[in-house]
Amino acid sequence: MRGDVAPYTASLPDSAVETAMYEAKAIAADDKATLYAELVQQAEGLMHGESNAIANAANFAALVYDVLPDLNWAGFYLFDGNELVVGPFQGKPACIRIALGRGVCGTAAQSRQTQLVRDVHEFEGHIACDAASNSEIVVPLVKGDGSLFGVWDVDSPVVGRFDDEDRKGMEALCEAFMKAIAG
Repeated sequence: MRGDVAPYTASLPDSAVETAMYEAKAIAADDKATLYAELVQQAEGLMHGESNAIANAANFAALVYDVLPDLNWAGFYLFDGNELVVGPFQGKPACIRIALGRGVCGTAAQSRQTQLVRDVHEFEGHIACDAASNSEIVVPLVKGDGSLFGVWDVDSPVVGRFDDEDRKGMEALCEAFMKAIAG
C-alpha cells in the first residue's frame, strides 16, 4: 500500500508527470482527515487488548509505515529518564540516542509540542540519520501523569510532505497509542 505515483506517470511527458503528481497530492490532501480517522480505527483494533508498549509500538510503526505514502522512516524514540533511545521503527537504521533539546525529536520531547518541519535542512540542529529525509513530523508522547514516554517520529524524502492535517492525524494516532499502553 505504499503511495507511489511513479508507475502511473513513468510514460507521461514531464509536464503531465508534474500535473499527475499535483492532482494525486491534492486528492490526498482532501482525503487526509478520512484516511487518518480510518488509520486510528485500524491502530485501535490492532492494539486492542494489548498493553505491552513495545509490542504495540512495533505494530503501530509497521501499520503507519505501510499505509501512509511517501515515508522513509516511522518509529519511536523512548525516553529512558535521561535521553531518547531508538525504539521500534520501520525504515533504515537510525540514530540510537538523542539528547533532549537536540534535533527535531529532542526539541519535541523537551517542548512537549509537535514539531512539523517542512524542510529539515532549514531546521537548526537537525540530526540527519538518513540523508534521504527532507521533511519530518515528531509528536511528543506524554503519559497521563505528565511524564514523558518518548516521541513518535516520521520522516519523508519529500520536502513539505507533512501539513496541518498530518499533524492532527498523527496526534490522534499517538493519543490512541498512549491510551492502549495505559491499559
